[in-house]
Amino acid sequence: MWHRRAGFPDIGDSAILSVKCLQGGAVMHDAVIVSGARTPVGRFGGAFKDVPAPDLGATAIAEALKRANVPPDQIDEVVFGNALQATEAGYAARLSALRAGVPDEVPTIAINRQCSSGLEAINMAAQLVRTGEVDIAVAGGTENMSQSPYMLSYKARFDGLRMGDAGLTDGLVQGLGCPVNQYHMGVTAENVAERFGISREDQDELALISHQRATAAIKTGRFTEQTASVSVPQRRGDPISVTGDEGPREDATLEGLAQLRPVFRKDGTVTAGNSSTINDGAAAVVIMSAEKASELGIVPRL
Repeated sequence: MWHRRAGFPDIGDSAILSVKCLQGGAVMHDAVIVSGARTPVGRFGGAFKDVPAPDLGATAIAEALKRANVPPDQIDEVVFGNALQATEAGYAARLSALRAGVPDEVPTIAINRQCSSGLEAINMAAQLVRTGEVDIAVAGGTENMSQSPYMLSYKARFDGLRMGDAGLTDGLVQGLGCPVNQYHMGVTAENVAERFGISREDQDELALISHQRATAAIKTGRFTEQTASVSVPQRRGDPISVTGDEGPREDATLEGLAQLRPVFRKDGTVTAGNSSTINDGAAAVVIMSAEKASELGIVPRL
């Protein structure tokens, strides 16, 4: 069977591989996760607003490899998700791998499946391992929504900007919107709430429970093992080390949530308090075949 590190097979090998797959003769391997790491989750405009998405991704990849005790040059493939692909994040997957010390010759696949990008990257990496195309892969995703840019129309490039105004397009709104129906994903939440009869009170209650559980987990150190700190340079003085999530609010109350106005519809139920937050962060896992894990003496985590 063709293996990614062995290079491309000749036509004969490809034909044999195709026949084996059609006849059910291909060997499928068990894919296991041997390590994982994530950065803290930064709030919109928070500690990570000046940290590019590839730097966050590199931190997660490097830490995941370190925890697995796998050198970067042993990786066969990097599969990484990123949804807001603009400026430096245009190929954040590749830059994340390179900045984590993964060699140039190790290929990278960038995945954009919007909010499912990181999960789909892990799924694809597992498939590559299962089919025997690679032995070891790194998968995950990175995003810095704080750095989503404002953009000028393409007409500014070709027609030029003379006298008059030029409108800006918010890359974040574009990224969080549906290009088919032309509305924000928050409207989708409103549609779902209406369709399934989910009340404002139910949403606020769930939001409060989420904050309470998250802050309790932070206090008891439940997230410490999975989190890799990020060093953030400052304009003045020494860099600061960000070690914890910024989103969870210990002071959240049901009464406070109830006072917030709907964001997406005047008569809606979705507010800034009961909807998912806009965040910056990255996460990565190391996936390999069960045979490779046994060969390296690594105990699978999942």
